[in-house]
Amino acid sequence: MSGSVRCLVVDDVVQRVDSYYRYCPGEERLKISDAVCLGRRRSNFPKCKGCQFNDDEKRAAAAGGERRAETGRADGDKIESLFGAYDLRGTYPDPLDADVAWRVGLATAQFLRSQLRGYDRSERAKSTVVVGRDMRRSSVALAEALIEGLRAGGSPVVDIGLIDTPQLYFAVNRVTCCGGVQVTASHNPPNYNGFKICGQKAKPISSDTGLLQICKIAQNTLRHQSGQLADLRQEDLSEAYRDFVRGFFNAGGGCFNAERPLKVVVDASNGMAGRWVPLLFGDVEWLDIVRLNFEHNGEFIHEPNPLVEANLAQLKDRMGRSKADLGVCFDGDADRLITVDEKGRTIPADLITALLARTFLGRSAGSVVVYDLRSSRAVAEEVRDAGGVPRRERCGHAFIKKMLADTKGIFAGEVSGQYYFRDNFYCDSGMIAFAEVLNLLAATGKPIGELVAPLRRYAGSGEINFLNDDTHGTLKWLAAQHSDGEIDYLDGVTVQYHDWWFNVRPSNTEPRLLRLNVEAADERLLARRLAELSAMLGSRVEE
Repeated sequence: MSGSVRCLVVDDVVQRVDSYYRYCPGEERLKISDAVCLGRRRSNFPKCKGCQFNDDEKRAAAAGGERRAETGRADGDKIESLFGAYDLRGTYPDPLDADVAWRVGLATAQFLRSQLRGYDRSERAKSTVVVGRDMRRSSVALAEALIEGLRAGGSPVVDIGLIDTPQLYFAVNRVTCCGGVQVTASHNPPNYNGFKICGQKAKPISSDTGLLQICKIAQNTLRHQSGQLADLRQEDLSEAYRDFVRGFFNAGGGCFNAERPLKVVVDASNGMAGRWVPLLFGDVEWLDIVRLNFEHNGEFIHEPNPLVEANLAQLKDRMGRSKADLGVCFDGDADRLITVDEKGRTIPADLITALLARTFLGRSAGSVVVYDLRSSRAVAEEVRDAGGVPRRERCGHAFIKKMLADTKGIFAGEVSGQYYFRDNFYCDSGMIAFAEVLNLLAATGKPIGELVAPLRRYAGSGEINFLNDDTHGTLKWLAAQHSDGEIDYLDGVTVQYHDWWFNVRPSNTEPRLLRLNVEAADERLLARRLAELSAMLGSRVEE
């Protein structure tokens, strides 16, 4: 027999497609013969249309009807374009539509079920997938199609409705299930939507841990009538979630009370924080919450991305007019937040990491605190000074979560404004981070600007993007040019000197993009080093 032999990876085992035995992904990974597989395909066995083995075009056309007409533009390239390093995102309704959502649902069910141990696959409850959604106008339609696909793939579904993304992680750890999916596009414009997928114990499913497999299954899956669907039930976890988050919150108020409340302006960015901040904190007597952009009708007054300084302008204006003690801006799905001090100065997220690290180490001395490599040196210094163990990790929630869990660390923070907690299943939560900042202010009675001031001891550039046609070559050349420094390759290239450091890393989403972060002992040195590096990296992308 000449030519290449086609293979399939099943449970990390590479097997020939033309071998005598196969593992049927539609039947609890049963080992079946070629003959049984062929017979099932001839008799239109429902799961076959979602199986990567089902590649016979003639039989597939007979089993699935007019395949090309049914799928329309939802071809493999279209689906692949939606998959990123950590989630799926795209514009609605093209390329992301209900047909694609159904196919992603079926693929997700097959993948998550394949991760279960053999004897767990026979228990329907353990094959369950939890589904939530955000406030975007397309989220209801996409969630319905996704749920139907999950059920067609053999997974019962628990629909928990309109939630912030961290509530999905809570639900996955509360409900017996094999994972969960949140319908959201986070901080993207209103015409975008997408899916965030997690496995058991809310472990993130990224391109390294399953998204590529889900993509391949979805590409080879056609929307079809699959006979009896798995069960579906709606469940409201609002009260349980409220009680859980409030468990992190000191409702006593400390230095504040009803006569002398802490005034906080909260910008919900027309996202899910507009629903959950009132439910979680609305009855606290010592809190005076000034609401900004709490309506969630699918439109955004400003881009729901608090990392962009321009998106904080409305918050800062309201703070000045209301003489607030604190400002907080959430992103669209409320898993990230950025804070503003009483004088209207943005507080970088890594300085909040350093500030809260002391709080957590006071509760658990000697614990690990994880931070992303873009963070200020002040973070590691504060952790060590408080008796903790700093652990530096590459950027991205999948890496931060894994490091936090592997080290059994107590707390982690990213420059993106995401904060992770051991007692939150090692997951991130904007609401818990908000609660912990409030706890700190109530305990000290000091302005947050005063608490942060000692941490502003270095000058930082923030993240700057450059277009570059040879990212790999540039990184290699940069390392050679700075061989007198301490170099590591944890994520891109990082070079440390005694009075400054920099990191340059390639973008996970755009192949021609390099991201630069520089920190120095003072503004003058920062300006000099930034100018030198900028000349080496290509065309600067203006935000």
